[in-house]
Amino acid sequence: MRAGAETAWVLLAGLGVWLVVGYLGVLPRPYLQLPVLAVGAALFPLRRRFPAAVLLVLAALTGLACCVGPVTAATAYTVARRTVRARRRARLLAAAAVLLVVCATLAAPWLGPGPLPYGPALGLVLTPTAVLVPGLVGTSYGQQRRLVRALRERGDAAERARRFADSEARIHERSRIAAEMHDLVGHRLSLISLHAGGLELALEHADPELREEAVLVRRTTRDAMRELRQALGVLGPLGRDTGPEALTDATGTRADIEALVARSRDGGVAVRLDWTGPDLDSRPAGVRRAVHRVVREALTNVHRYASAAHVAVSVAHDEETVRVTVRNGAPPASAAPAPAAGLGTGRGLTGLRERIGLLGGTFDAAPLPSGGFRVEAALPAEPGDAPAARPAGADEDRGASPTGSGAEGRLHAAAPPGGVRGAAPPAGSPSAAGAPAAAPGRGTAQALTLALGMVGLSVLMALGTLFVYATAPHRPSGPPPLPRVGMTYGDLTGAGVLDNRAVRAAATGREPPRPPGTAGCVYPFNGATESRPGSLTIARYCFDPAQRLIAIDRFTVPSVRDATSWETP
Repeated sequence: MRAGAETAWVLLAGLGVWLVVGYLGVLPRPYLQLPVLAVGAALFPLRRRFPAAVLLVLAALTGLACCVGPVTAATAYTVARRTVRARRRARLLAAAAVLLVVCATLAAPWLGPGPLPYGPALGLVLTPTAVLVPGLVGTSYGQQRRLVRALRERGDAAERARRFADSEARIHERSRIAAEMHDLVGHRLSLISLHAGGLELALEHADPELREEAVLVRRTTRDAMRELRQALGVLGPLGRDTGPEALTDATGTRADIEALVARSRDGGVAVRLDWTGPDLDSRPAGVRRAVHRVVREALTNVHRYASAAHVAVSVAHDEETVRVTVRNGAPPASAAPAPAAGLGTGRGLTGLRERIGLLGGTFDAAPLPSGGFRVEAALPAEPGDAPAARPAGADEDRGASPTGSGAEGRLHAAAPPGGVRGAAPPAGSPSAAGAPAAAPGRGTAQALTLALGMVGLSVLMALGTLFVYATAPHRPSGPPPLPRVGMTYGDLTGAGVLDNRAVRAAATGREPPRPPGTAGCVYPFNGATESRPGSLTIARYCFDPAQRLIAIDRFTVPSVRDATSWETP
């Protein structure tokens, strides 16, 4: 359907050029150009399958018939847009332009304006409108389309990489949680096994029957530890914190948070701690470790990106909720920027969001209007036995979270409202399938622009053709006019009446007197005929000083063979 509409449109444009030029009567053989136009329209649908051959053939046909110009222009646009290699595209357009000029030159005496020099003029007028300008426009559109496709593919690749990195961060955080659970539960099971072994020794002589129960408890505890290690090993290598920041039973308590704040102060960061409510030592280990991780990650990011800023750490604990907030101001303008070395992976806050979400809490990290950054987490004081259900696609809706208090926070601030910056398109959309997704109405606007451009090029072709035909000398439409009194010397010579020396010599001395006011006479050979044997009829055309014909005389003189030889004295 689309190919038929395009062919019909260029055919109508070609017919428009033919009607305009033919209506003014400048074409020598107008009806011979219609078959050429039909051939060009038949070749037009093949331009995508055989681009080079179709373009060159249409360029040659344009040199023969100017009405094929719109068809050639549309073909040049398509070929230039679809040709990726710049050198091949330039050679193809140059060859088409040269072929058009050559064919217009050769066809000028028969199908063109007439004289041979006007053929190149017609070709040079048609070449820009039929080949060069459409080729340049097609090149521009093609490069723009390829650039947009490359940018879209790069954006899709970046989005896939972001999602993969977020997934890795979540898996790493779950592995960390598994390691913590292994340490916590393993420690408890070890204590149970130890107490069961002591009970087994104590009951060996006192009550042998109960001793068997103690043995069963110890073996069951050992099997549970082995199965726990196997089950948690499915999550991957268990990433444990080691060194001075290793997680212990005191992790997340007020003393632990104060120690984190003290280490940050020792590192040169101005930190203030506000603790509201009782200590967290009675809360589950998962809650305490989550509080520790939020404070430690936020302070680490402050050290990396805003070490000169003032930081406020707030922990609010009541019977139902534990709320942790870390807020830093904008660093002073005179402060030196943080060095690029030592930057993190950029996924710390993503892991925190995963940890808090598994506990049924909420997590938020965003820049402040004043230029600082805020990290806030709210956790239930007593999480349920099972992790809170999270809506499907929650991570995707959150998008790429900032992972720092400085530059990474500005990434979050740059996200456009109403959506996530760089979010992947939904499945099944043209962008997801790899095809360029056109905005609504963009295709219509582009088609309208190309249609108006075709109309403009067709008008320029018609005007250029009319200009060349108007400046070329007109061919005679019939036999030359007969000589008559009053004609000028130029009109007479243009009609083929030229002076002949032999006829003038035959008339010398034997012609009748010339009319009064005669300035000169012409004795053409076509006027000298032998009327009877021995006599020759001569026509004489006499002109006045203004070179106007004033008399046409015919007279008879003896033939040269009957006259006395002029060599005889």
